[in-house]
Amino acid sequence: MTDYLVRATAANAQIRAFAVTSRELVEYARNAHDLSPVVTAALGRLMTGGVMMGSMLKGEQDLLTLQINGAGPVHGLTVTADSKGNVKGYADNPQAMMPPNRAGKLDVGGVIGLGVLTVMKDMGLKEPYSSTIELKTGEIGDDLTYYFAASEQVPSSVALGVLMEKNNTVKQAGGFIIQLMPFTEEEVIAKLEQKLSALPPVTTLLEQGSTPEQILETVLGGLGVEITDTMPVRFHCNCNKERVEKVLISLGKKELQELIDEGKDVELNCHFCNTDYVFTVEELKKIHREHQNGKQHVSCT
Repeated sequence: MTDYLVRATAANAQIRAFAVTSRELVEYARNAHDLSPVVTAALGRLMTGGVMMGSMLKGEQDLLTLQINGAGPVHGLTVTADSKGNVKGYADNPQAMMPPNRAGKLDVGGVIGLGVLTVMKDMGLKEPYSSTIELKTGEIGDDLTYYFAASEQVPSSVALGVLMEKNNTVKQAGGFIIQLMPFTEEEVIAKLEQKLSALPPVTTLLEQGSTPEQILETVLGGLGVEITDTMPVRFHCNCNKERVEKVLISLGKKELQELIDEGKDVELNCHFCNTDYVFTVEELKKIHREHQNGKQHVSCT
């Protein structure tokens, strides 16, 4: 099944809902970063949550960044998503390992440990919106649920899951976010709570062949689900050599000249997609010349 996201409402717009299947984008990240199984599960959950939260953004240029910093072996996770279904992410320690938890499952909470979640939204304003909360469990779904309640005052239920194959590739990945609007009736809340309490893990639903639409029907059945739109989602990094060149320019003329004087090629790596960009000495000299010319041009105007 190709990765895609659905947005929906239920109970006459008293509930808004999102569901996504994300196996391909999580597998892309696993392969690009050579992630261990437990880090695949952790980063996969955060990217799955991130791509749904990104779809809540209004502007074409708006960006969402989720950062987790924890005391566990993975140290940190970073995910960035836009409003168009693009998401990317990386782990500080991609090869971190952790024994299974008591239930015999991948111990995502353990590999992350105690720490904080920071949510940043760049919506083209002078300063980006930023909110930091303490991690409640490190299982990510619980932590995002708490974030919505504490920082956005939106009662929510966030379920995220990644299921691995025996050969350590990604078998299933996906999730949903259910949110209550301020005017939601008590009867609707009671029905929803009953549904959620009896719900199997989201990876079980995916293993049974459920699509995002069917997942929402399972969660919200009897509450009048209306699918409002669908959108493809993917792992996508917008890095390129020109963007990376700006990093070199930002070093300044002195540092650039020092790199040239060393007489060796310079290799820069994109954290998000693990792509290496090599700049030869000749390219460094060209950047240095253009940088100098640019600086002179700016100072003359």
